[in-house]
Amino acid sequence: MSDRKMRDATLAELSDLLGDRLLTSAESCLDYAGDASPASGGRPLAVVEARTVEDVSAALKWASARQVPVSVRGAGTGLAGGACAYDGGLVISLAGMTAIREIDPADRIAVVEAGAITADIDRAAAEVGLMYAPDPASYATSTIGGNIATNAGGLRCVRYGVTRDSVAGLEVVLADGSVITTGGRTRKNTAGYDLTGVFVGSEGTLGVVTAAILRLVPRPVDEPLTFRASFPSMDALGGAVSGIMGSPVTPLVLEFMDAATIDMVESYRPAGLDRSSAGVLLGQLTGVDAEEQFAVVETAMVAAGARKVERASGERGEELLAARRLVTAAATARGPEYVCDVAVPPSRLAEMLEQVAAVAGRNGVPISVAGHAGDGNLHPSIALPDTSVETLDGAERISDEIAVAAIALGGTVTGEHGIGSLKLGLLARQLDEPTMAAHRRLKAAFDPLGILTPGRAV
Repeated sequence: MSDRKMRDATLAELSDLLGDRLLTSAESCLDYAGDASPASGGRPLAVVEARTVEDVSAALKWASARQVPVSVRGAGTGLAGGACAYDGGLVISLAGMTAIREIDPADRIAVVEAGAITADIDRAAAEVGLMYAPDPASYATSTIGGNIATNAGGLRCVRYGVTRDSVAGLEVVLADGSVITTGGRTRKNTAGYDLTGVFVGSEGTLGVVTAAILRLVPRPVDEPLTFRASFPSMDALGGAVSGIMGSPVTPLVLEFMDAATIDMVESYRPAGLDRSSAGVLLGQLTGVDAEEQFAVVETAMVAAGARKVERASGERGEELLAARRLVTAAATARGPEYVCDVAVPPSRLAEMLEQVAAVAGRNGVPISVAGHAGDGNLHPSIALPDTSVETLDGAERISDEIAVAAIALGGTVTGEHGIGSLKLGLLARQLDEPTMAAHRRLKAAFDPLGILTPGRAV
């Protein structure tokens, strides 16, 4: 039997199980090949548009029996190449598993399927006065399954933590097709190993998350107080961040933009930013004592050298913060870019910004930087003249330089985007060999045949 006939025969078996949930034409599979990263995807053998956990289980049993590599996909908003298809592989798409099964205000939990959009979960929680706290930049389009796979962050994470801090339990399909559950609805649970924590951030390498129990928090009822401050140097801005985070105040949001980002945003859509400043710090405070909190924050910023401090609430407050939300759109309008993702201790933010500037100078490339100041997560954006293979390879090398600098400052090569395929070689720079070996043993325990997202993350 020819290879093609063999392929068609095996796909027929899967088609019998899944029916119209299985896509096999080259044209229909093309849409599932890549994600939002510069990484290139292969030509998959087929795509499973899963609607139920049983669909996922059937697909993985089939793939395991034939040792077919599997990539897992939500909305395709990932930035690390983790969801790209493999040549001759199987893509499992969870985008159709969108149910928000339950919002329980008494226990403050939501039970959702992996394809539910993050913003939709938050809106459903808002109806009962609660909030799903993590809010990645792709909040309006990313799926909760993708957020769980990469342990996504967001603007509100300085106060509420990252995705892992909001996940109480999971439904997971393992490589052999068996279905397990982890965690639960209780606030306390020390029964067994913390398998929930193992799967959050595992980037599809250990199992396929099909549903989750999420922790919700009370939604702030007071109008947030927004502040924006300009600084004469990034060192001064870093000093302000240290002062704020070393105070009793924990902002709801604490973001920053450097001079290049300020100029980019103002050129795209004027937002009233001071183009003569080296950087700007933006944040929000909530609570009945927001004014008292602001007094503490303002004192820290002025002591660090802030030369202009604005504060507002209501519509004007949202206008102040809107400048930060324009960064992605402004960068897209500017042209091709390569977005990095590193994190350092917040107290070393200024040092990391100096390192990014040094990398830009050595390589003669423009790099703008914005990010989550309160948790030390930076997103340097390398402006590209084109998207040729040579240009992207050069950008990846520059991104690696930035990541290595973050490690030297006690940081990490990825704060929230994940390792995927783009940063695979960097993980061993951050982790020592015994730790890497522990990762490999864990992978082998859950996926002994190595079919789940092979060659990525670990």
